[in-house]
Amino acid sequence: MDSQLLLSAAQQVMPFGKYAGSKLIDLPEPYLVWFHSKGFPKGKLGEQLALMYEIKLNGLEKLIRPLVN
Repeated sequence: MDSQLLLSAAQQVMPFGKYAGSKLIDLPEPYLVWFHSKGFPKGKLGEQLALMYEIKLNGLEKLIRPLVN
């Protein structure tokens, strides 16, 4: 895992939708599960959302919180 990718994902803000303006780490798990079932967007944002999905799915959120500004 690239630490820069993790740091970038932890600080990324959702650019659209119901949770626009929220940090990806603050997105509710059901929203990430919905994206997982429908397909993540293409590109960097999709990779970051998929990473947040895995982090929340595996209960690792507490490890990421200190990285959020």
